[in-house]
Amino acid sequence: MNPEPRSVVASVVQAGSIAFDTPATIEKLGDLMADARSQGSELVVFPEAFVGGYPKGHDFGAVVGSRTEDGRDWFRRYSEAAIVIPGPDLDTIADAAAGVYLVTGVIEREHGTLYCSVIFLDPDGRLLGVHRKLMPTASERLIWGFGDGSTMPVAETSVGRIGAAICWENYMPLYRAAMYAKGVQIWCAPTVDDRQRWTSSMQHISLEGRTFVLSANQYATRGDYPPDYVTAYGNDPDTVLIGGGSCIVDPHGRFLAEPDRSGETILTAELDLGEITRGTFDFDPVGHYSRPDVFQLTVDEGKKNPVVFDSSGAEEQTAIGREL
Repeated sequence: MNPEPRSVVASVVQAGSIAFDTPATIEKLGDLMADARSQGSELVVFPEAFVGGYPKGHDFGAVVGSRTEDGRDWFRRYSEAAIVIPGPDLDTIADAAAGVYLVTGVIEREHGTLYCSVIFLDPDGRLLGVHRKLMPTASERLIWGFGDGSTMPVAETSVGRIGAAICWENYMPLYRAAMYAKGVQIWCAPTVDDRQRWTSSMQHISLEGRTFVLSANQYATRGDYPPDYVTAYGNDPDTVLIGGGSCIVDPHGRFLAEPDRSGETILTAELDLGEITRGTFDFDPVGHYSRPDVFQLTVDEGKKNPVVFDSSGAEEQTAIGREL
């Protein structure tokens, strides 16, 4: 779909969810998409958990060996803010993304489990893929399940091959190796990590993978959460809970859009995909700079279902019954 390198205008959105209010958050996403389109963007990346929200500072009433009734109520509220794929919320998001490729973090619900996921939508609103976070970090494991190898897509698009790593997945060297082997050209890094040293990792990945890196972080204040939201950060609505730091990096580790911590914003840059080839001239992590005679990685991309129904026995019994 993209045989010749070309330039792509891409944006990262730095904004906070309207926590526990998915319809309002999707409406905000639509407004921000319109702003990005007005800047000529062909690809827009939103932060981790943008739709569904990141419950910064909440403990859901859990300690080792005990859960509170109030914590269960908050988990119910959080679960009700998650989206089902496919479903009407996804359709609304797709309508908001019309005309542009969209990569956004969502909280996804399947059965009784929530997943921190990324969805990929094309300009016609078609779902190109879903990536579920493989390893939630620390207390995130209380509220999110684990993805598996079946949701690690690199989408082949008219603007390049797009993949994603969510927050601290970017620190997983074997995950990165798998994505490089899939030929990722535009590495999307939805996150809520606002530390200064996060951007060093974004530069490292761009150099290691010879890929463009689009890191989109939330900028969220206490006021973006409900008044009765219980958090370790107090109740001042102006308190910053997630402080941004979004950026865009080229395949040589150079910032095309410097890290921004000033507030909600949209960062836009032109990506010359030809720079990827210029970068791989002297370093290709899965080509001439690899040593498959020494190191090899095996990736299991099979979907892991907890229950598998095998109807072959029933079909055999039916056949025997007919013979009798």
